[in-house]
Amino acid sequence: MAQPLTDARFVTSASDVKQLGICHAEVAFVGRSNVGKSSLLNALANQTQLARVSKTPGRTRLINIFVTGKDRWIVDLPGYGFATGPAKERATWEGMIGGYLTGRETLRMVFILVDAFVGPTKLDLGMVEWLRNENLPYRIVATKADQVKPSKALKQRKDVAAVLNLLPGDIAWVSAAKGKGIPELRLEVAALLNLL
Repeated sequence: MAQPLTDARFVTSASDVKQLGICHAEVAFVGRSNVGKSSLLNALANQTQLARVSKTPGRTRLINIFVTGKDRWIVDLPGYGFATGPAKERATWEGMIGGYLTGRETLRMVFILVDAFVGPTKLDLGMVEWLRNENLPYRIVATKADQVKPSKALKQRKDVAAVLNLLPGDIAWVSAAKGKGIPELRLEVAALLNLL
C-alpha cells in the first residue's frame, strides 16, 4: 500500500476563498515567510517539486490547493512577515488568509509552522491568538529542527512550548531536510483527511 499524501498534486491557485470549490476535507499550512513551508509540504508528499521552494521569502502569494486521495485538500497559504512583493499586494494577504480560514466548513486543522531554532515570533503568536479567538483548530509544527544542536534540543523544545503556553509534547518537531518527524506528521495529516 502506498504511503498517504504521496499522490498529492497541484490543482489550482486562488486569490479569494469564494473562487474555491468544495472538497470532502482539508488541512491548511500557514507560517512566517521563510519558515520552510514549501519544503515541508514536499517532504510530506515525498516529492521534490510539489510546492515551489524559493530562496526569496514570500513567494507563495495565493491560496494554493493540492489534492490527495479522493477529494482531500492540502492548502498552502501565503506566508506572513517580511515577504517581498508590492505593498498593496502584501496588504491583501491578511484578508485572503483570514477569509479562507473562516470560510471553509471542511477545514479540519490549521498547521502553524514556527522556526524551531528562532522560536515563535510576534507574528506567530498573533496567528495563534487569532485562531483561538475564531475557535479554529490548530497545531504547532516546529520546522528546521535539524538546525537546533542535539545538546540544546530539549531546552529549546521547552522554551518554544512555554512561549506558546503548550507542553513540549503538543508540538510536532520536524525537519524536512533530514526527514525527522515527517512520517509521524504525514500520518497525522492523513488521519485528519480520513485517508487511513
